[in-house]
Amino acid sequence: MTADTQAAPGVDRAAGAPRRSAASRLVNRLGGGAVQAALALIALVWLVPTIGLFVASLRSSTDSGSSGWWTVFTKPAQLTLDNYGNLLDNDSITRGFVNTVMISVPTTVLVVIVASLAAYAFAWIEFPGRDWLFLGVVALLVVPVQVGLIPLIQLFGEVNLFGTVPGIVLFHTAFGLPFAIFLLRNYFAGIPRDLLEAARMDGGTEWTIFRRVIFPLGGPAIASLAIFQFLWVWNDLLIALIFGDEDSYPLTVAIQQQTRQFGSNLDVISSGAFLSLLVPLVVFFAFQRYFVQGVLAGSVK
Repeated sequence: MTADTQAAPGVDRAAGAPRRSAASRLVNRLGGGAVQAALALIALVWLVPTIGLFVASLRSSTDSGSSGWWTVFTKPAQLTLDNYGNLLDNDSITRGFVNTVMISVPTTVLVVIVASLAAYAFAWIEFPGRDWLFLGVVALLVVPVQVGLIPLIQLFGEVNLFGTVPGIVLFHTAFGLPFAIFLLRNYFAGIPRDLLEAARMDGGTEWTIFRRVIFPLGGPAIASLAIFQFLWVWNDLLIALIFGDEDSYPLTVAIQQQTRQFGSNLDVISSGAFLSLLVPLVVFFAFQRYFVQGVLAGSVK
């Protein structure tokens, strides 16, 4: 076989184009319309529980106890807003909603601020023992929350924080910081050093560099962290149940108590559960753009 007739490996002799691997052909087929339709169907199936909860929150307890929520499509007269009116009259649910906001928002703000400052220090400020201290923070990621329950119960009892909203906020903040620092430090370390050196040459202090360079450029990662932290704290049940009391219980505990005390009170339970679900959904979709930017950060340089 001569050199001009011999084809190079991986080249189609008939067309002269490189041969496509089976994996490449499979990936291209995954972008077809049939696959996208199948994915949309799967997403719809995943939404069925949420749709069912929403419909159940609009039905009376009598209708919910006698038939399934899907019967509303043949009997739309079952739909009513009375459940949400009753929900607003339930002191336990309304107090739990207010407590949830008072716990979730300060915790998220504290974690973001403290973790951002610590991550900047670990990434760009030289000080003795920096690397060992950062390894200690990383090691705290594997410490389960249950390990700190009994010691912190004793500590909070001595300083009168047990059974209070500030006590729950401090607990969530302390256990949320290791992951937050680890996440932001890795993101901040990818910021070009030339930007920081130029800011220092212009006379900028560390606080000025953090405020005008690091914080704006780290917006996607910070927004992603804020979303994660808010969702974790908003949906928490264990910590609030242990460290809270009747005056500081969040919405998750209030709904759990309704389930335990009023097992047939489905109208309040369903509407309260959907309210608890609605706020995280609104927060996620409102900051979805920043969340996607934070997830994709570093994938393209």
